[in-house]
Amino acid sequence: MGMPISIRLDDDVRDELEAQARASGVGLATLLCDLTTRDARDARRARITEASARVGRRVANSPEGRAFYEDWGTPPADAD
Repeated sequence: MGMPISIRLDDDVRDELEAQARASGVGLATLLCDLTTRDARDARRARITEASARVGRRVANSPEGRAFYEDWGTPPADAD
């Protein structure tokens, strides 16, 4: 179960978010939970993608890394 939090919003921001919530047929708390959950997942995916790219760049620039992947090769098509 999640942990409740308290946030302070400007009136204009709150009005806009309440309008979005009404248009979506959900309450303000649900909308905020959905928005923050999506953004947190997107941020996590971006961190993982960047970390993977850093590893790929390091391997591509490393003679040992390139040799490892050259030796590793591609499995034959008939491999089970």
